[in-house]
Amino acid sequence: MRRLPLLERLRRRWAQGRPLGSLRSQLLRWLLIPLVMLVLLDAVFVYRNALDAADMAYDRSLLASTRALAERVSIVGGKVVAEVPYVALDSFETDTLGRIYYKVTGINGELVSGYGDLPPVPKNVPRSQNYPALVRFYHADYHGKPIRIAALLQPVYDDSMRGIALIQVAETLDARRGLSNQILFDTLSWQAAMILVMGALVWFAVRLVLQPLMRLKTEVETRALSDLSDVDPALVHKEMRPLVSAMNGSMSRLQQLIASQRRFIADASHQLRTPLTVLKTQAELALRECDRQAVGPPDMAALRDIVRSIAVTTDSTVLLANRLLTLARIEHGGDTLAMDTVPLRDVAQQVGLEMAMTAVGKNIDLSLEAPDEAPVHGQALLLHELVANLVDNALRYTPQDGSVILRVRVRVPERDGDGNETVLEVEDSGAGIPPAERERVFTPFYRVGAALESNPGGAGLGLAIVRDIAALHGARLELATAANGHGLKVSVHFSCVT
Repeated sequence: MRRLPLLERLRRRWAQGRPLGSLRSQLLRWLLIPLVMLVLLDAVFVYRNALDAADMAYDRSLLASTRALAERVSIVGGKVVAEVPYVALDSFETDTLGRIYYKVTGINGELVSGYGDLPPVPKNVPRSQNYPALVRFYHADYHGKPIRIAALLQPVYDDSMRGIALIQVAETLDARRGLSNQILFDTLSWQAAMILVMGALVWFAVRLVLQPLMRLKTEVETRALSDLSDVDPALVHKEMRPLVSAMNGSMSRLQQLIASQRRFIADASHQLRTPLTVLKTQAELALRECDRQAVGPPDMAALRDIVRSIAVTTDSTVLLANRLLTLARIEHGGDTLAMDTVPLRDVAQQVGLEMAMTAVGKNIDLSLEAPDEAPVHGQALLLHELVANLVDNALRYTPQDGSVILRVRVRVPERDGDGNETVLEVEDSGAGIPPAERERVFTPFYRVGAALESNPGGAGLGLAIVRDIAALHGARLELATAANGHGLKVSVHFSCVT
C-alpha cells in the first residue's frame, strides 16, 4: 500500500481530532531532527571535500616524485637510462608513510629501471587537467595491496634518437587512509559538538519562546470562576494574539449569555409570580365561598365566576410556562437540532387545523392560502412552533367577527442572481402594532398597550420565540400594516430549497 506524504498524514491526524501532545516536544522534534539531518549531510559533504583535497595534495606530491625521477631519465649510447640516486632508492623502499614503487619504461616499451610488474596504464584513463604535464593518475592493486599510480610521459632525445619514455611512480594508500580517517574523526567530532551546542540553544530558545504561553496558562488557571474579563493580548506574541482575541470574544459572548439568562430568570420569576398569586387568591375566594354554604344558601353564580377565573388564570400560567420552556429550549439547544427539508405548506395546514376551534369560538374567519409546496431547510418542530405562535397571537388580538389569513408562497426575486424565497405571512384584522413599537415587541414579556387591553392574559413571549426560531433558520422577519390599513402582517422570509 502506498504511504501518504508526511504533511498529508499530519493534516488527516489533526482533522480527526487526535491529541497532538506537547507543543515544546513538537517544536524540539521539528527543529532538532531536521537540524541533525542537515548537519550529518553537511558532514558527508565536508568529508568528501576533505578527501578530494587530501587526494589532490598527495597526487601533487606523487607527481613531484615522478618529475624528479623523470629529470634523471636520458639517452646514453643510444639507450634510455635512469640515474636513480641511492638515496632515492632507499626512500622508495622505506617510506614511513607507505611503500613507494617506480618503473621507467623506454621508448620501445623496454624496462629501463624499477619494478617490472607494476600495473600498466589502463587505456580508458584520461589525462589529468590539473597539471600541464602529460600525467595520468589511476588506482590499481599490487601484490594484494591497493596503490595509487602517477604515469608521466617524458620526452627524451639526443643527436641519434628521440622519443617518449614512461615514468610510473606508485604509492600505497596507507597514508591517504590514515589522513582520511583523521579527517573523518575530526569532522564528526566537530559536527557532534555543534549538534550538542545547537540542541542546547534550540531547547533554551523554545523554553524562552513558550514562557508567554505559560504565563497565559497561569493567568487563566488562577482566575476566579466569576472573572470573565478580557485577557491582556500583550501577554503573548503577535502570532498568538488572534487566539487571545478569540478567547476574549468567547468570554464576552459568555458574559452576554449569562446576563441574558439572569434577566430571563428575573423576568420569568416576576411574570410567574403574578398569575400564581392571582391563582392563589382566587382559590382562597372559592374556599371562602364554599365555607359560606354551611351557614346559608351558596351563591352559585359567584362560585362559578371564581372557578372560571381560576381556569382562565391556570390557562394563562400553563401558556406562560410552555412558552418559557420553548424559549429556553431554543436558546440552549437550538444549534444541536437536526435540520431537514420541510414542506412549509404542510406545517401551515396542520397549524390551521389545530387552531380552527379557537377561531370558531371567536367567530374569526381563519383561512389558508398556500398555492405552492414551498419547501424550506429547517427543523419541523420549531417551524410548527413558529407558525403556531404567529397564528395564536393573531387569533388572540383579533376581535370578534374578524379575519386571520395564513399565507405561504414562493417569491421570485426581482433581480437576477438572487435565489427564490419561501414567504410565510400571517395577516389579521386586529389593532396592529404602531411602527414605533415594532422593534420592542420582540423583547420577552414586552406588550403593547392595545394588546394589554384586548387580551390581558397574554404572556408577551410569542414574537420573541418567533424571532429566535427565525434567526436559527437564517430567516428574515418583517412586521407591517395589514392590507385593511389597521391590522398586522407578519412576514418570515426563508431561503427556498430547490
